[in-house]
Amino acid sequence: MKIMFASDIHGSYPSCAQMMKRFDEEKAQRLILLGDLLYHGPRNDLPTGYSPKETARILNERKNILFCVKGNCDSEVDGMVLEFPIMAEYALIWLDGRTVFVTHGDKYNKENPPLIGKNDILIHGHTHVSTIDASGDFVYLNPGSVSLPKEGSEKSYMIYEDGIFSLKNLLTAEIVEKYAIK
Repeated sequence: MKIMFASDIHGSYPSCAQMMKRFDEEKAQRLILLGDLLYHGPRNDLPTGYSPKETARILNERKNILFCVKGNCDSEVDGMVLEFPIMAEYALIWLDGRTVFVTHGDKYNKENPPLIGKNDILIHGHTHVSTIDASGDFVYLNPGSVSLPKEGSEKSYMIYEDGIFSLKNLLTAEIVEKYAIK
């Protein structure tokens, strides 16, 4: 199964549209969103093409392929316009013999990890910084942000297929970095 991971859309209609274009080009079966879908938040600049209604429309059109966890900028009121659940703070996924803990990153993150085993995988957004770090007791992956990248990151997303996580540039689809499950 080919899975796409993306985070921190923050209501940017053009970034959401580009993300869906990449999803189609990648021919992924599922899109896992790591929160902060519609609202830009008080600490972020207004993203290019800020349009929560249009962003919600695009996401609702594809609700059957979405799996989502709640970000710190997501609220119950967002559920009034979104036709899929967004309020779970985390999810556990089993990929190729590894437990994968999927969350936004505001509560559980690299500095405050959940109770996961050695060599398990933590995937979160929140920082807007794309990262692959397999140097500790667990593997830490962050697809970055599709709309408001920070600290020199590019707009990005991540693909999982055949035991390999590929971090990719949203605009060019070029692979930035890879991690293979061993």
